[in-house]
Amino acid sequence: MTMPAGTPLYELGVTPVIGCGFSYSDDELDAALCGPVAEVVFDDSGKADIESLLAGLAETDFEKNEVERILTDVKPPEDWRVGEALAESYLVDKKNCFFPWPDGRDERKTGSSLPGADLVGFQQNDNEDYFAFGEVKTSTEEKYPPGAMHGRTGLKQQIEDLKDSTKIKDDLVKYLGYRAGTATWKSRYQNAAKKYIQSKTNIKVFGFLVRDVNPHEDDLRARVEKLSQNAHSDMNIEMLSVYLPANSISTLSTKVVDSRNGGAA
Repeated sequence: MTMPAGTPLYELGVTPVIGCGFSYSDDELDAALCGPVAEVVFDDSGKADIESLLAGLAETDFEKNEVERILTDVKPPEDWRVGEALAESYLVDKKNCFFPWPDGRDERKTGSSLPGADLVGFQQNDNEDYFAFGEVKTSTEEKYPPGAMHGRTGLKQQIEDLKDSTKIKDDLVKYLGYRAGTATWKSRYQNAAKKYIQSKTNIKVFGFLVRDVNPHEDDLRARVEKLSQNAHSDMNIEMLSVYLPANSISTLSTKVVDSRNGGAA
């Protein structure tokens, strides 16, 4: 199942720094949550790999039940985590991105928030792979831009760090490298890494707002203008804002869980 494209609302800037806003209807949001977003939230592919590893070890009904228990999510996901999964699913389906290692796999306890970019992977353009790094903020605040844009951990600073900090980019390249050795995507990593070694600005950066308020280009306008002032010609930065139906962010967790429990999404 693919992600809905949504309804385009506004476009800002020119390459290499652009911004766009689009909206989802109730039906489009439900379709996304029932399909691609739920797969990301519950890490279906990762759990399938673990189940395959453990299947041969579970011989009795008790052991099989224990495997099922370990792989079952007890605590509902936070709404912001569902928002992050929505952004990831959109970038994968509409922007030809691939994020091979969800940060949830690195949690030592469920629900923790890890440092570093929210999304770390690749974007393919013209059969060439580039590192793609993304940051996501989910906000219900009726302010343009929302407070989530500002501050030390705000989207503004995070995107500027991905743009300008070699150390942060290096750390993310190593983060993927540690996991690439025996992975099916090893060659993609090597292709992207060669470009990065040749030019540490030859990457793709995404900033993504998930909103449930009336749309307004002021969510992104100032960021696009500022980032364009000293842009790197080989670094594409895309700022996006998806506008969900009013007051729907507070229902994201419930809806995505219901979609797995056979309830209405």
